[in-house]
Parts: sequence; C-alpha cells; structure tokens
Amino acid sequence: MEVRPNKSEELFLTLAYNRFYDLFDEIMNDDFWENDDWYRFSRVSNIFSVYAEILSYEPFKYVLDALKRHRPPMESEIGGPLFKFIRNVIAHFPIFEKWNDVWVSKELVNWQKEGLTIDRFLKKFSGHEPVKYRFWEADKKQMTYITIMFPHQYDANKIFLNDILSEKDGVRFSLIMMRQIINTQVESVEEKA
Repeated sequence: MEVRPNKSEELFLTLAYNRFYDLFDEIMNDDFWENDDWYRFSRVSNIFSVYAEILSYEPFKYVLDALKRHRPPMESEIGGPLFKFIRNVIAHFPIFEKWNDVWVSKELVNWQKEGLTIDRFLKKFSGHEPVKYRFWEADKKQMTYITIMFPHQYDANKIFLNDILSEKDGVRFSLIMMRQIINTQVESVEEKA
C-alpha cells in the first residue's frame, strides 16, 4: 500500500520531522547532558511530544503493526504505547521540573476520570517483565545496555518515570528507536555536514 501525504499533512510532517531531527541532534550530543535539569527536561519532553504527534499520521499504525509481527517482542509496544505514555505523563502533569522527579499514581492519574490513556497503559503493562535492549553508537564505538522496567503494581504508590526509563541512556535509546520508526516514512534523509 502506498500512501502519500496530502498538502496539509506534508506541511505538518515537514515541520515536525525537522523539529524532531534538530532536537535529536542536540539531545544525542554528549554536551547536552551537562545542561541543567530543567533545560534537559524541557527539550526531552518536547521531542516526546513531537514524536507523539508524528505518530498520529495514519501510516504509522501500519509501521507499529509490522513491528509487532516482524521484530523482537515488545518493540511495537515500546515504540508506540510506552513512548506515548511518557509524553502523556509529561504533558498532562506539567508540574515537574526534571525527569527524575516525574511520578504518577493511580489516584493522580485518575483525578479527572478513570480509563483514559495513562490509566489504560498502566493497567495493561503493570507487572510486565522488564525488557532489555542495547544500542550501538558507531560514532562513539560504544554499546549501551538498558532495561525498561514496568511498575510492579498500579496502585496508590508513586510510579517514577526514572524507574521505568533512565534519563540519559533511556532517553537516548528512545530517540534512536523513534528515529528508526519515523524514518520508515522518509524517502531520504540528508545528513548535516
């Protein structure tokens, strides 16, 4: 199936992809992690938001579906629902100033209404086994290993975002996976000199 974006979609996708790639380059740079907590958090939350909006482009449903069938277990769930969960927590609870302080609980998540996106994610994935990944950074000749931890329980206890996904290595892994997913819809990518 070949789907081409209409004029409005093309405009949005061009702006969103450019923003994503700019943030990606900044965050993946080792110097980025020397910035203060608030600056890092604002940039990271911004890239998760941009990615979540890009995923609303219909062809990504098929990409995530294909990941479920052809990639290692949980890759589709990580690249779709987990990253959207992180974006939603950051967006719907803009009360935190750094990654390591972000937390939710069943009571907080459902302060307005039960059964919304964050609540559904936590109900579905709480108690799930950890998922281990590794990623290679050719320019650094470095392999990094991470573990994505799902909450043991979804109850009145605080669930810290940092316990699910670490700030530095977890975010860098997330960005690499996001880029792989969104690049499936790009005909060519020009690297900056």
